[in-house]
Amino acid sequence: MISVAEAEKIIQSVCRDYGSEIISMEHALGRVLAEDILADRDFPAFTRSTMDGIALKFEGFKNGLREFKILGTQAAGDDPIDLSSADECIEIMTGAAVPSTADTVIRYEDLELQNGTARINIDKIEVGQNIHLRGADKKQGESVAKANHLIDAAIIGIAASVGKMQISVKKLPKIVIISSGDELSKIEEIPTTYQLRSSNGPTLKAILNKFKIRAELIHIPDEPESIRKEIAKALNSYDILILTGGVSMGKFDYLPQTFESLGVRKHFHKVRQKPGKPFWFGEYVSGSLVFAFPGNPVSSFMCMHRYFIPWLQKAFGLESNRQLMASIDSDFQFSAPLTYFLQVRLWLNECGNLVASPAPGHGSGDHVNLIDANAFMELPEDQNNFTKGQLFRVWPWKVIL
Repeated sequence: MISVAEAEKIIQSVCRDYGSEIISMEHALGRVLAEDILADRDFPAFTRSTMDGIALKFEGFKNGLREFKILGTQAAGDDPIDLSSADECIEIMTGAAVPSTADTVIRYEDLELQNGTARINIDKIEVGQNIHLRGADKKQGESVAKANHLIDAAIIGIAASVGKMQISVKKLPKIVIISSGDELSKIEEIPTTYQLRSSNGPTLKAILNKFKIRAELIHIPDEPESIRKEIAKALNSYDILILTGGVSMGKFDYLPQTFESLGVRKHFHKVRQKPGKPFWFGEYVSGSLVFAFPGNPVSSFMCMHRYFIPWLQKAFGLESNRQLMASIDSDFQFSAPLTYFLQVRLWLNECGNLVASPAPGHGSGDHVNLIDANAFMELPEDQNNFTKGQLFRVWPWKVIL
């Protein structure tokens, strides 16, 4: 049995790169950018006004002029109106092009407009005020969005602003989620008295949906030959196999010997942690990876967030998440020599610090109470007494408000 840190190191060491593909901008939201997006022209593309008001030459104000003749109105999107002398100005709208013959914009609030003239009612202005210079944000050819970032609404907007209708994104691995066990019934069926509806598959599939991965769900009965046949097929058809159940020490836990008989190389089986101790991880000669989680819902849910999601983020080239720490808000004890993943509710205190309150729960089979939590707190195996105010690493699965 290995430690959580050892398991993490092994998993991260066998990361994969699945390449890239070109997709339309409208389908890119939530995917991972595989290329830098470059500015097709300067940003802004022209010198523009950041206020509604008038544009003029600072020289006139400097020489004592306070009243300026209005030549016209400069609207956003129109060609600029040039000034011919220092006693002239134009009315200008926010976002409109500032003519090369003007160098200062004064907002309407500081003006009095009357009979075709604009009078300045303040004593101090600065040359260049309220003007956004061409190329001040980005120069043509510079990167406006870097590769290896999750494409959000801001990146979609940036892509649109440079006319990039086709975007290179990281390819998605082909994933199958396999559940096993005769104790599981289909979701749409009424289970017998001692059966459970199969919930692990839909849960893990929903987690992957956040990354735009559409995993396939398969359920196989507790019959060795059926298990061997389905696993053999999956190993040659998918990049990643995620399994739930069948990896513990029970009479019907056939997966470890099935993997061995099919030539799947075992990297480890069992981690010093609770929940999720029977976790099995390995790889096939084809390159397929096998994440075999315990069948208890909380165990598979925790392993997915603690191990698989960080692995997937690395495979996508996403920057590693910084270690998120929170202080526990009450004393807690756990006597077993295992890393314990405590269900907690994270919240921000009045100082803006992250605090974790232990959530109710009744073991690794109690997934109903996950609804009252939003993270796991990782309590180290070399400690038994955890004191209020101590900081520990947390693994959120919901947005913390």
